Amino acid sequence: MRLLLLTHAFNSLAQRLFVELRADGHELSVEFDIADAVTEEAVALWQPEVVIAPFLKRRIPESLWSTRLCLVVHPGPPGDQGPSALDWAVLGDEPQWGVTVLQATGQYDAGPVWASRRFAMRRGATKSGLYRREVVDAAAEAVREALARVAAVPPALPSAPSPGRWQPLMTQADRRIDWARDDTAAVLRKVRCADGSPGLADALFGVPTQLHDVHAASVDDLRRVPAGAPAEVVARRGPGLLRRTVDGAVWIGHVRRRRDDGLPALKLAATRAFAAECAGLPELAVPLQRDAQTWDELRYREHGPEGQRVGVLSFDFHNGAMSTRQCRRLLAALAEVARRPTRVLVLDGGAEHFCNGIHLHDIEADQLAGGSAADASLANIEAIDDVALAVLSLGDRLVVAALRGNAGAGGCFLALAADEVWAHRGVVQNPHYKNMGNLFGSEYWTYLLPRRVGEARAQSVMRARLPIGAVEARALGLVDALLADSAAGFEAAVTQRALALAASPELAARILAKARGREADERTRPLADYRAAELAAMRLNFYGFDASYHVARHHFVHRKPHAWTPRHLAVHR
Repeated sequence: MRLLLLTHAFNSLAQRLFVELRADGHELSVEFDIADAVTEEAVALWQPEVVIAPFLKRRIPESLWSTRLCLVVHPGPPGDQGPSALDWAVLGDEPQWGVTVLQATGQYDAGPVWASRRFAMRRGATKSGLYRREVVDAAAEAVREALARVAAVPPALPSAPSPGRWQPLMTQADRRIDWARDDTAAVLRKVRCADGSPGLADALFGVPTQLHDVHAASVDDLRRVPAGAPAEVVARRGPGLLRRTVDGAVWIGHVRRRRDDGLPALKLAATRAFAAECAGLPELAVPLQRDAQTWDELRYREHGPEGQRVGVLSFDFHNGAMSTRQCRRLLAALAEVARRPTRVLVLDGGAEHFCNGIHLHDIEADQLAGGSAADASLANIEAIDDVALAVLSLGDRLVVAALRGNAGAGGCFLALAADEVWAHRGVVQNPHYKNMGNLFGSEYWTYLLPRRVGEARAQSVMRARLPIGAVEARALGLVDALLADSAAGFEAAVTQRALALAASPELAARILAKARGREADERTRPLADYRAAELAAMRLNFYGFDASYHVARHHFVHRKPHAWTPRHLAVHR
């Protein structure tokens, strides 16, 4: 069918539907929901049989839903109504939730139901984490079922609307923390139901602040933590500040600190946003190799017998962005695990994102603090290049990039620095840079991508600027193996396959061939040459007369509304 995706932004759900529905053979175009007149024009140009709305912040105009079928994806089960569906589900600790594909009518979230799916709520997940995994998976299935029913001969009819339960927009008052009464579990629920947007309104060190990225302190943390009253900040670790609750403590990883100058607050590591205030706090350092209950951004563990050991290094950076500081931490971790006697090293990124490249909020913060955004950008890209080079230089073992979550920009090419890339079918990649102000990109992509897909296809991928689903990525050569249908079974499958690889009698020959291949490539053209050429182009992006990157970065971090739909998405234009 001919379909139009009408969406507020090209978010994770819109991208997943884009790749899935195109793979199913539908003709697809995208229009951002900017104004009713713009939407009406898009429909007139494209003439879709069905309009699909995966992510809207306002109603579809009657001029549209009254003249053609419009399917709205609601992140709640049948009968749930209102704009804060997932917020209330997380705050209420619902054991199950769902997604409903319903027909747009004059009543909000109350039209006939074309399809729905239920899922178990993942314990400890944030609202945004549930959205990116469980909601997106369920929505992809439900939308495909709805379209199959629309296309059926004779046509299927939707189910009658379920009895409605209206839940209003959740306010900050609905989730306000009472530090003198709320236990750790309540604090976690309240922050997680607001994470990633809008964040939970609170205060740190007396400054109004939105809280994000909160984790429970472990028993070991609590044994080491200084005494303190509820709400008192008593320690720091990596990006996080440790704050006392009535029955324990929580780590606050990222915040938006209100600025005195009235400029928008950026989402930054808590220890950066409050660098002066927390400088005197004790640092509760933890080893890289430890149990999963003790939180930090990086963690390492090993599996398998001696001589067939598998190492797994996770770098669960918030939202997948890697600041200069985080790159240096990851680089030090890679140096540490390189000394371990493993034959296979798995790099599995974070639970929600493998990696999304440089940290645009951190770069913007440098500029707002009076520094140079160009200098900060160059330092960040150099730091992530160092990480990619370290992965490429691990010549004595096989390295696997295991994509538990999506990857974008430099994160895609960091994965390609590994010897093999594994993913599950729900993963979406954006292996390009140009959407961020026509960036050229680095991370050795000019070496890594052509050796995977060939020079012509590499240029095509970079020009297209489109998301790529896991099945297409496997066909292109960006992914070597799909190990599961979703994230739910992926980690166990990765461990099993990595152990089998470490025990393989062919492994030694593969490692030797890898080393010889790298030596041959280095003789043909050194990696330093690729890096120098990429960085020369990036310096033009950062310091040149064309300010497109700086404008795009500013719009991205401050969440400026779209003024138009990019033409590579709006095929009808």
